[in-house]
Amino acid sequence: MKDTKKIIGQGIDRIDGIMKITGKASYATDYPAKNMAYAVLFKSTIAAGKITRINTAEAEKLPGVIKIITHENAPKLNVKGGLRGGALLQGPEITFHGQHIGMVVAETFEQATAAAHLVQVKYQQDQAEKIDFEKLAKNPEMPKGKELADLVRGAGKAALVNAEVKIEQEYETPIEHHHPMEPHATVAVWEGENLILYNGSQIINGAQTAAAATLNLKPEQVRIISPYIGGGFGSKGGQWANLVLTAVAAKMTSRPVKLALTRQQMFNSVGLRQRNIQKISLGATKDGILTTLAHEIISHTAVDSEYIEPCGDCSKVMYEVPNSLISYRVVPMNIILPTYTRGPGKSTGSFALESAMDELAHQLKMDPIALRIKNEPKKDPSNGKPWSSRTTVKCLEEGAKAFGWEKRKSTPGTNFSGDDLIGYGVACGTYPARQRESSAAIKLSRKSRLVYAVVEIAASDLGTGTNTILAQTAADGLGIPVAQITIKLGDSDLPPAAGSVGSVGASSFANAVNDACNKITDELIAKSGKQFFVRPTASDLMNSENIAAFETQSTSKAPVEAEQYSAHSFNANFAEVSINKNTGMVKVTRFLAVTGAGKILNPKTARSQIIGGNIWGIGMALTEESVIDPRYGNFATRSFADYHVPANLDVGQLDAMFINEVDLIPNKMGVKGIGEVGIVGVAAAIANAVFNAIGKRIRSLPITPDKLLPS
Repeated sequence: MKDTKKIIGQGIDRIDGIMKITGKASYATDYPAKNMAYAVLFKSTIAAGKITRINTAEAEKLPGVIKIITHENAPKLNVKGGLRGGALLQGPEITFHGQHIGMVVAETFEQATAAAHLVQVKYQQDQAEKIDFEKLAKNPEMPKGKELADLVRGAGKAALVNAEVKIEQEYETPIEHHHPMEPHATVAVWEGENLILYNGSQIINGAQTAAAATLNLKPEQVRIISPYIGGGFGSKGGQWANLVLTAVAAKMTSRPVKLALTRQQMFNSVGLRQRNIQKISLGATKDGILTTLAHEIISHTAVDSEYIEPCGDCSKVMYEVPNSLISYRVVPMNIILPTYTRGPGKSTGSFALESAMDELAHQLKMDPIALRIKNEPKKDPSNGKPWSSRTTVKCLEEGAKAFGWEKRKSTPGTNFSGDDLIGYGVACGTYPARQRESSAAIKLSRKSRLVYAVVEIAASDLGTGTNTILAQTAADGLGIPVAQITIKLGDSDLPPAAGSVGSVGASSFANAVNDACNKITDELIAKSGKQFFVRPTASDLMNSENIAAFETQSTSKAPVEAEQYSAHSFNANFAEVSINKNTGMVKVTRFLAVTGAGKILNPKTARSQIIGGNIWGIGMALTEESVIDPRYGNFATRSFADYHVPANLDVGQLDAMFINEVDLIPNKMGVKGIGEVGIVGVAAAIANAVFNAIGKRIRSLPITPDKLLPS
């Protein structure tokens, strides 16, 4: 009797794990090319103005230098082609410190680096540069984007005047950087008028379209190859100037060219999470029913382009409240364009909202979990749509039991362990669950009685386990063991797919593969001309009908009825911290994330995703901050020596739980995203635990010892 146990839902090991740990997996710069040349960028040292002269004479004399490219000799590009952040060497104007102003191409990376240091640049500096956020934030502007217009429900903030209990506080989050393990890098190879770009791209087809448009090519002339990516966190979602500049260098030198950003260059080349000032105003009755919620955000963007992360998104949907205001204001600055960063808007916005909810609970002398449950909305407050499902209450209740919430002392500063103060904190989070149109091809072949499958899809794997969950999906859909399945992705020549962004990857890719498996099975049944009382698998049919090879392709979209519902993943985060009373050092000793995210395709890789988000949330809460020198507009933090990403010693015991949730409304398989929600609410849970431990409320991240010790 055949084993019918489902592979989906099992925590199998990553099918590409051995390749990665043995170094056999190829990333962007691993591709060999004959006669490879190496490009190194050089950058502006002012924040605003224009270049008046570039002297490359000394640099050109160095051995190995092939070409120096600046705005004076770069080809004309389409600056509206879809790349982010400008810096395409199209003119002398400077809009931020660290803007690309040229490239050296040489026989070796070392020669290119040495030559780049010899290029002499003179500027006409704009004395009206905008680099001091503290001053500029006093007079912010309305955003240009209509989607960020003031959103008012009921009486808006005006209802606050009648509230029995009020909280009005400002919360600040700093600039953060993505810093994936693999910095942005590209190898460009021209084959006549066609271009191959080996590049880490979260959206394969998006990178193809943007590169083609910017280079004035047709999309079919550009091929993106990106089977493995060493992290991205949003920075590799939209593509930046370095992608196309590598192609320009290869074209101008008639050689393959490799361009890899240094860690220092990552700070001002591929976007950032912008700094936010968020004012939260909460009004409630004495028994804890919310009556008013106002979330007013001030942020910054580039002087020549606008991006504002939606910090008010959680405030729109998390709690039942009849009167609310969500507003955005922005200041253009001479800093690189901000961009999507893990949990954009929701991670930063939840810090403000969930901290304020904790403050309200403390003022009301209510348990923070009880306050949240009391204000649980029966439908989406932002649009009136019914929830496809909502697990917030279950996450809170199950998490409280597993974490031991009953041990929390409600009076701050009363829980000691030697010289350490112990505190507990909780915070909730959410992220939309969506499926995007994607296509997949299935190619079956039979050798003896073993059936093999090749699955092709232009998806990307950020290191999240996409290869593995698609192999599991195909195994169940075809009736073939995972070991007999090959996954091909990360290539724009494959069937087009959504990107690994916005937590749409797993639902979009898995449903595309599942639909392709169903289609190929249906086609094999039709080909057989037989009727079956029990639906056979594709593997059964390949053998029974003696078929050597068969293939098909299909496209999958979200169900039409999904638009009638509000679909989200939800979580509850529980943090335990210890704070040394003498040094002010904070340690997250325990952290538990409880998540409701529909069908979990692989609990092992899913847990890894959630824990990864939790660790970034710990960094957000305690260590990560990119500091700008307000005199010059450059980053004073420019390496891992001064931008501290959490290491093992910064992280205590991490646990992840998943709520058993069946929600087939967002998509046929009931898959919801987890890549983003893992960071949402984490910083607030830690900040709330800090208050519970020491009795001091920190509203400006990161929470460093100087903010906790007496001044």
